[in-house]
Amino acid sequence: MAKQFIGDISSKAKKWECDTKHLAMLDYEIVQSQHKMEAQQFFTWWNNTGLAKEMKLARDQPMKWYIHSAVASDPSHSQLRVNLAKIVSLVYIIDDIFDVYGSLDNLIVFTEAVKRWDYAEAEQLPHYMKSCLRVLFDTTEEFANEIHQAHGFNPISYLQKVWANLFDAFLVEAKWFASKHLPLSDEYLKNGTVSTGMHVFLLHLLFMSGEKANITAEFLTENSRGMVNSAAAMLRLLDDLDSATDETQVGKD
Repeated sequence: MAKQFIGDISSKAKKWECDTKHLAMLDYEIVQSQHKMEAQQFFTWWNNTGLAKEMKLARDQPMKWYIHSAVASDPSHSQLRVNLAKIVSLVYIIDDIFDVYGSLDNLIVFTEAVKRWDYAEAEQLPHYMKSCLRVLFDTTEEFANEIHQAHGFNPISYLQKVWANLFDAFLVEAKWFASKHLPLSDEYLKNGTVSTGMHVFLLHLLFMSGEKANITAEFLTENSRGMVNSAAAMLRLLDDLDSATDETQVGKD
């Protein structure tokens, strides 16, 4: 009788284990299918911007950019991941404009157009810069409208400011390069924490998640000391280490 009892438990346990594995596989396949649809949605958007065609030397890595959005791991955050991938792609392409394409004079005007958030400021810029600004402005305003509709507040002023901060940081690095200025480590890292784009990424994540804490927004846009800057500093140093060991890089990182 004891053997039969143990046998019954064993068979039930095996059935439970098989059922659990089956459910896990179904869940995995559903999530993978969702990620494929998200990636395709992002790839379509990226191709439609035309930026990769206009700037052949710029990085064209949509899968890498989409993977960055995996920080929003909840399956229900599908659109959030697509939107974050768009933000990452813009940070990368703008970085390449500053590193590879733009003359210093044009980069100054490019930055001023973003600080004023005025496309008319870019009238005399090369077409690829105007195209980038158009995508940046349209995408940012689209996100702000989505957030306003979903959560009842419009974060456009915060988003504009954090992008302006990023452009300023890129411009500082461009001026250093043009003048052959070698900054001190503290000076470099202070600017470099901003030029990682982490503040841009986190602020969009914050707002698209429905958070409207003004204190947190001010913290991010003003690049205050603290956890965010520490994380950004680590990202800057890791990125520099990676660039230093990458013999195929094209830019002037």
